Amino acid sequence: MKNDPIALDRLSNAVEAKAPAFTELSDRIWETPELRFAETRSVEAQIARLEAEGFRVTRNVAGIPTAFLAESGEDGPVIGFLGEFDALAGLSQEAGIAEPRPLVAGGNGHGCGHNLLGAGAMLAAVSARDALREAGMKGRVRYYGCPGEEGGSGKTFMAREGVFDDLDAAITWHPGAFNAVMSIRNLANYQVYFRFKGKAAHAAGSPHLGRSALDAVELMNVGVNYLREHMPQEARVHYAVTNSGGVSPNVVQAEAEVLYLIRAPKVTEAAALFERVKACAEGAAIMTGTKWSFEIDKACSEVAQNRTLETVLHGNFQSLGAPDYDEADHRFAAEIRRSLSAEDIASEVASFGADPSLGEAELHDGVLPFDGTPLIQAGSTDVGDVSQIVPTVQAWGACWAVGTPFHTWQAVAQGQSAHAHKGMVQAAKVMAATALDGFRDPELLARAKAELAQRRSGKAYASPIPAEVLAPPLRRKA
Repeated sequence: MKNDPIALDRLSNAVEAKAPAFTELSDRIWETPELRFAETRSVEAQIARLEAEGFRVTRNVAGIPTAFLAESGEDGPVIGFLGEFDALAGLSQEAGIAEPRPLVAGGNGHGCGHNLLGAGAMLAAVSARDALREAGMKGRVRYYGCPGEEGGSGKTFMAREGVFDDLDAAITWHPGAFNAVMSIRNLANYQVYFRFKGKAAHAAGSPHLGRSALDAVELMNVGVNYLREHMPQEARVHYAVTNSGGVSPNVVQAEAEVLYLIRAPKVTEAAALFERVKACAEGAAIMTGTKWSFEIDKACSEVAQNRTLETVLHGNFQSLGAPDYDEADHRFAAEIRRSLSAEDIASEVASFGADPSLGEAELHDGVLPFDGTPLIQAGSTDVGDVSQIVPTVQAWGACWAVGTPFHTWQAVAQGQSAHAHKGMVQAAKVMAATALDGFRDPELLARAKAELAQRRSGKAYASPIPAEVLAPPLRRKA
């Protein structure tokens, strides 16, 4: 829509008119932060809003209680908007306060802005549907309620069940500190539990009769740490001991568990590294006389860049511009920045590939340049699996003070701020405009699909999560 300023102005005004209901929704989700696959209140609030807008809702998508989709329209291309709404543990924080002040000690908080992400994607979906109706064009608009992005790979479980297969394009965004196309090369991953079983014994009276599962966990970790020298430089391996076998040092621990997150640039490389980590577990079990097993918790693929759609989204971002921040927005952002170190700010600016000089600003009031070169990032996202199936494009929306790190109390504190709402609404405008470009131009969607096919070299998508691995809510019932 970048060549039609009248249409863009009309869309912008329509999004602004709808925005209050969706900013209120984002605040409601912020106030009831829920963790992966347990986002029941967030889901009900979103579904109520979508049904009020006339969308047809399908619940329990892929058998997951907090996964759903909503659709409007009967014929024509199908474009989906991806929404998230899960929070993070231990990040409870009072809103609008530039100092750490938990609302609930040890409670949850939206440290990645998913309250904004879901509401903003919904606003874009509803606005695109309304514009289609006004123009008399055919097309189906979908909103996907995707649970468990934080450590759950909800979209990967949904992708495995074919939920996204009939889409012509997928669009989403993420709150951040800059306005930009989110063109990234990220890391695929496997998250896996390793469990060891040994034999309990009196640690002083008869230690020779015991077989320590905790020793096995520790030896496995040592082995993996030595493995780091001999794995690809871009790969990452992290672990957390999730069961140390008890709290009594005078008992040889009969069981123990460690959770590993194994990352690499491509899902095939992550799978190969997973096999080497398994060998470390097997060696540790042999050395300690214990038995070992593993359970895949989740996995996700790398993002497949789609320059065709990214170029269109960037054009719309340039035409629509940045949010209109006021003095109060800048003042609160400046307070947040005073809680950050110069190193914090510089690191975050670099992570977006932004010019270091932009680190001097409280809020980003422009659009970052885009030349088609993806930014290399070490994180992971289950959007990657959607992008391997259907042409997918993502945006960054400036909702936080420049330099705000992800997964921090500072991000939570800004979750209900006026500048966060403005960033969300602007991202919704850009996403809706990009969707309308796709509905208007079948050739655009055809080019995007051809690019994806070329990137995949004709290979069909294969889920990194084995068919027998259930999503966590179903796993608990089994």
